[in-house]
Amino acid sequence: MSTSMEAGISRAVQSRHRERGLVLRFIAAQPLGAAGLLVILLMAAAAIFADLLAPYDPEAIDFASMLAPPSAEHFLGTDAFGRDILTRLLYGARTALSIGFLSSFLGCTAGGLLGVASAYFGGRVDLLLQRLVDIVLCFPIIVLALVMVAVVGHRPLLGIDLNLVAAIAIPIVPRAARVVRAAALSVRAMPYIDAARAGGYGHVHIILRHMAPNVAAPYLILLTAYIAQAILLEASLSFLGLGVVEPKPAWGLMLAGDSSNFYQEAPWMILFPGLAISLAVFAFNLFGDALRDWLDPKFRT
Repeated sequence: MSTSMEAGISRAVQSRHRERGLVLRFIAAQPLGAAGLLVILLMAAAAIFADLLAPYDPEAIDFASMLAPPSAEHFLGTDAFGRDILTRLLYGARTALSIGFLSSFLGCTAGGLLGVASAYFGGRVDLLLQRLVDIVLCFPIIVLALVMVAVVGHRPLLGIDLNLVAAIAIPIVPRAARVVRAAALSVRAMPYIDAARAGGYGHVHIILRHMAPNVAAPYLILLTAYIAQAILLEASLSFLGLGVVEPKPAWGLMLAGDSSNFYQEAPWMILFPGLAISLAVFAFNLFGDALRDWLDPKFRT
């Protein structure tokens, strides 16, 4: 018993050392990507622990503190309703990251499966699916998101607007399908795919067990990249009045309405939400580029 326990502990220690070495190699090889990941982790921590970190209620109105400049009482100032900017930024991070991750995950997963299936079946199925993808790709992603959110409206569940998530995820599907299909075509030509079909395995089994795992690298890169795109889309829709609605805190919503009316008198109302959006998008793009280089053998030295 003691020997098996010691062997298990030894394997756990070796696994931990390998993981630590992998992290250190990633930091050494991709310092900008590691910096982006650090920013992402800090934003995620701020979103998760917003209830503990926020000094005020994000929806509490205080007319006595309207348009207060940054001070010891309000580190980033207040808005036209006396609401603390720092508090709303922390809760806005929760809104941005939750909607961004869910939208990117749903869109990239559905698009990835569609791309793998299109490459696997080929022929008329591939031709039909790719022509449908071409039609959807003719429209800019912001236009599709605007149409979707205007049609489906709002349906909040557990603090997340599911219809807004779907409106952002659907335009991502064809873009993810096109990229994953390109990677899946080379996988489809591998001998083990033909061997699996000759062995009597079904289409679903081959797609999920043999093809999908081999396109995980482009899928992860797309997932990271489209989180940034989804955050920017959510902010744009909220700014236009079609995304998150008041009084829920959201970065794009903080840039709209009274912020544009008081930009000269209270520039902090626009400055800090804009910086938060830019920093989040920049961090995810840096990490996505680093992840692409790290997972692509051609870029390794």
